[in-house]
Parts: sequence; structure tokens; C-alpha cells
Amino acid sequence: MLEINKLRFAYGADAPSYDFSLRVEAGEILGISGRSGSGKSTLLDLIAGFLRPQHGTILLDDRDLTPLKTEDRPISILFQKDNVFEHLTAQKNVELGLDEPKDATALLAKVDLTGFEKSRCAELSGGQQQRVALARTLGRNRPILLLDEPFSALDDQTADEMRQLVRQLVTEKGWHAILVSHHQKDLTELATRQLSLREGQLHAV
Repeated sequence: MLEINKLRFAYGADAPSYDFSLRVEAGEILGISGRSGSGKSTLLDLIAGFLRPQHGTILLDDRDLTPLKTEDRPISILFQKDNVFEHLTAQKNVELGLDEPKDATALLAKVDLTGFEKSRCAELSGGQQQRVALARTLGRNRPILLLDEPFSALDDQTADEMRQLVRQLVTEKGWHAILVSHHQKDLTELATRQLSLREGQLHAV
């Protein structure tokens, strides 16, 4: 269980504060919607450790992650873009993200990229680059997966394939996933449950 308990953050003394509380079960994808500037990316940045809260805790199976540095948190992140080093091959991109040696070829095969191991990511389509990033995520196998508008730059068919792949991996691996998106189709087709972020507070949908 991933638990965010009364996590409070403000960008300045006079700025409005965000207050987050939520729970995510293993194998669940929690979808979060909200207008631009509502705090969706702020929430992910707090969980990832890019920002430090003024109050509250982040617990994974009762382990407090709040004091940990970003690199020490059991988290993988998939952004809308810039998930790969374009000058490196797909295989090298996967290997760079791993904590220990693993078969990058096998990981790429799991995301349907057999034969692209030696291709530079600059030569790959946006959807293929996202698959490379997912292969690295699969190899890392971190229990928390943060998805920040990960399908926005993809065409409809590729986005559908990526959603299906993410859902499959989250279920198989028992990851705790949080999806932030402006696109209702992402939330409807992928999220197990949805919350809406308004005025710094999360509300059930």
C-alpha cells in the first residue's frame, strides 16, 4: 500500500498550499485529473523527492520514504517525452537505468522491440521511445510508477498499445501507479480509480 498522509506544500510563504492525502493499492492505477496549475505535477514531484513537503508523510508498506533522496526512492517515472538519451541505442538506454546487470534484449522483447536493440533512439518513433523507457522501468521493477502525461505525444493507435502495455505490467508486477493526465481517454481506459485535483485538494470522481 502506498499512502500519502496530509502532505502539505507551498511554493512560498504567501503562496496557496497544496494538501494531498491518498492511497494506492498494489496493482492499482490511480488516475488524477485537474486543470493546468492545479498541482498534479507538484504531487508527483513530492512523491519522487524533487520537492520537499512542509508537512506529512509518504509511506510504502509502512516504510517512510519522506526523508529519502530522489535516487534512493523505489520509484520509476514515465514522462510525456525526454525519457531516453536519443544519441544512445535502445539497448544502452535500458542498461543505463538498471541497478544490476540484466538482459536488455529480453526486456526490449517484452515491449515488442525485438530487432531494435542497436537502433539509436533518435531513429525511433515517439511510441518506440516510450517502449524503450518502459523496458527500462520493467528492468528496474520499482514498486511505485509515476506516469506524467505519458501518452500525450503519441498517435491514437500507439497510445492504445501503450496503455494496454502499462496496464499489463502494473497488474503483473503489482506496482503502485499514479497517472496524471489531461486526457479523459487515458483516465477512463487505464485508471482503476480517479481523483480530481481542485484548489489544492483531491476529490473523488
